[in-house]
Amino acid sequence: MKIVIQHPEHLSEFTAHTLLKPFAGAPVRVNEKAYAIHNTLFTPAQKRELIAAAQPLSIDVACLERDVTWADFKVLAMDMDSTLINIECIDEIADLAGKKAEVASITEASMRGEIKDFNESLIRRMAFFAGTPFALLDVLRAQLRINAGAHALIRAAQAHGVKCVLVSGGFTFFAEHVQKELNLDAIHANTLEIVDGRITGKVIGEIVNGDVKARLVREHCEQLHIDTLSAIAMGDGSNDVPMMSISGLSVAYRAKPMVQERAMMTLNFVGLDGLAVVLGA
Repeated sequence: MKIVIQHPEHLSEFTAHTLLKPFAGAPVRVNEKAYAIHNTLFTPAQKRELIAAAQPLSIDVACLERDVTWADFKVLAMDMDSTLINIECIDEIADLAGKKAEVASITEASMRGEIKDFNESLIRRMAFFAGTPFALLDVLRAQLRINAGAHALIRAAQAHGVKCVLVSGGFTFFAEHVQKELNLDAIHANTLEIVDGRITGKVIGEIVNGDVKARLVREHCEQLHIDTLSAIAMGDGSNDVPMMSISGLSVAYRAKPMVQERAMMTLNFVGLDGLAVVLGA
């Protein structure tokens, strides 16, 4: 077992040793912001207690059943909206159409798992911005920002021979931009139907829902002749849970509570490169 604790700015020796005192082994400084204990033991109750103590201090905790490193993985599958990028694209498109409040309420219910059918959720939301000029999406793409730590995470993963894949219920218009920015190995997202320069509110082809995300992760693993336990899956919403549940390491990034409960580790305070710190510790 391995425990890694991280702070977004600085983690003092005193704080680290205080938090990790209940666990066997000597805490080792990983960098200015992180400490780790290797070959230790913890119970589910101890894990919960450590997370509860660390959270008010803005410290992320990873309590892993195995002392995993980059060498254990060959695929890193990541959600896009609110994970790799700073916005939920469908909500922002709806804002351009003057329907943000209506669409955002459906998005939130879907991400929390209250609307179980992602396809139904997507279709209901897209209907609100039918007729929106496609050219307006250029404005939104210009506002899109890559989340902190994404570049460092991808560089670290690819340096260790890990294939980086975006699997998103969002749209290819934005996913292609993110792929270029981050040099991702592959992307999978929904394709908007455009007729006469306007969004119709329909998706061309298969909708990338939670089950499809899991299938895509399996397919990438099959191409590499590896088990899905050699994949890492990262996301923030309920439609990411299927791919997280089949992966060897599941990471919740700024995620909804039900996703954090099911993930093996969470990143609520540090950037996306916090995963690289855990695997490199």
